[in-house]
Amino acid sequence: MADSGRGGFGSRGGDRGRGRGRGRGRRGGGKSEEKEWQPVTKLGRLVKAGKIKSMEEIYLHSLPIKEYQIVDFFLPKLKDEVMKIKPVQKQTRAGQRTRFKAIVVIGDSEGHIGLGIKTSKEVATAIRAAIIIAKLSVVPIRRGYWGTNLGEPHSLPTKESGKCGSVTVRLIPAPRGTGLVASPAVKRLLQLAGVQDVYTASSGSTKTLENTLKATFVAVANTYGFLTPNLWKETKLIRSPLEEYSDVLREGKRY
Repeated sequence: MADSGRGGFGSRGGDRGRGRGRGRGRRGGGKSEEKEWQPVTKLGRLVKAGKIKSMEEIYLHSLPIKEYQIVDFFLPKLKDEVMKIKPVQKQTRAGQRTRFKAIVVIGDSEGHIGLGIKTSKEVATAIRAAIIIAKLSVVPIRRGYWGTNLGEPHSLPTKESGKCGSVTVRLIPAPRGTGLVASPAVKRLLQLAGVQDVYTASSGSTKTLENTLKATFVAVANTYGFLTPNLWKETKLIRSPLEEYSDVLREGKRY
C-alpha cells in the first residue's frame, strides 16, 4: 500500500512534475499590454511625427486612411455602438456553415461618423473587426441651420438622400427643438453624427436594417457634396502633406 501512491495517475515523476507553480500560465502575461503604434504607411508616419495636425488636412487632400490608429490619434472621443448581430449561413457540401455578421456605427457627436460591417465565425471577432472597418470609413458631416444662423449648427444645411438596395432615406432640415424624427436605428446614427434636429422619410424594405443604415450613412456623407454659396470663395491650392514633407519620408523608417 505504501508504494501505491508512487505509481498512481497524476503523480508521475513525483516532485519533478509540471504542477509545482512554474506552469504555463505565465507565458501570456504580456499580451494585455497595448503595443506602441508603429506606422507602416506614409500618412501614418507623418501623423506620428506631428506633421499633420487634424483630420481635416487628410480630408482636404482625399488621402486614403489605411491604419485605424490614425483615427484614434485625432478623434479620441469616438463612441461605437453595435446596431445588430445576426447569423448568416452558406450551404456547402458538408452542410450549412454559420457565421455571424456585426453592424457597428461609430461617431463622436461632433461631425464625424463611420459605419462598419464584418462577418466572422465568432461574435467577438466580428465586432472587433467591424469597429476597425468603421474607423477606417469615418467621414466628416457638414451641419447647418434650418432658419436663422444663431447659435451652434443643429441640423443639416440642405435636403439629402441616400439609397442602398431598395431602401431610400431622405433627410430634411428641421427647426431647432424638433429633435430627430426617425426610426431608432437611424436616430442613433444621426446622434453619433452630431445632428440634433432633422426630419426623415424612408421607402423600400426598411426592415432590412443593414441597407437602411447604409442609405442613411450615404445621405449624411453627401452633406459636403453640395456647395452652398457661402462655400464659393476662392481658395489657394495647398500642397499635399505627402509632397510637402517628402524629405521627412525619404529619411526612412525610424522605429
